Amino acid sequence: MAESEPKSGSEQNAGAPQAAPEAQAPAQAAPPQARGHEGRGGGGGGGQYRGGGRGGRQEGGGRSRGGSRDRGGDESGVESSVVRIYRCSKVVKGGRTFSFGALVVAGDRKGNVGIGYGKANEVPPAVEKATKDARKQMFKVNLKGTTIPHIVKGTNGASTVVLVPARPGTGVSAGKSVRPCVELVGITDILTKAYGSTSPKNLVKATMAALKQLQNVDQVEQSRGVKLEKGAGELVSA
Repeated sequence: MAESEPKSGSEQNAGAPQAAPEAQAPAQAAPPQARGHEGRGGGGGGGQYRGGGRGGRQEGGGRSRGGSRDRGGDESGVESSVVRIYRCSKVVKGGRTFSFGALVVAGDRKGNVGIGYGKANEVPPAVEKATKDARKQMFKVNLKGTTIPHIVKGTNGASTVVLVPARPGTGVSAGKSVRPCVELVGITDILTKAYGSTSPKNLVKATMAALKQLQNVDQVEQSRGVKLEKGAGELVSA
């Protein structure tokens, strides 16, 4: 009986190693599952990458809808700046179609400026149409050095823009819709204030209406039939 007890113990010990391979079998089978899971995870990563691509296109569309972009001038010296890009969607039988509109300001920085608006199915053609329209609409602005001769107010729709002359070195104090208008006309020192609607179209048109009202001394004398004193209406230097 005493010898049988150790033998039974050894049989139990011998049985233990036999159970070990069975216990290890799932562990050996785990790596393929892990690899398969990683493969699926890689596929999921690909899905995230594709989603990132869609997000990238959406972000690109967001950039196209807003923001001001300066475009280089040509041989004639006329420069243009994109004030705003508008995107419009139309629901049709097969889905939705998109079109774009561009609001552009063009000027030579020598007293000539104009605005244009163009529409197309893509952004570049819309900007090109708007630039051509802006060059056709250019007009002469009466300036006085680097600023304007007098205070003027322009209105369009629910927007009002006030332009105030400033001393040299002041710079251009204007918003993102008014700034391209005054910079491309050649003004480097001016103070501006906008009231009412913040629509870029209204603000740009109100600024253009204000610039068209500017008059120099000769025009004022001719319209009023009087002779103005030298230095009338000029800023008093400190």
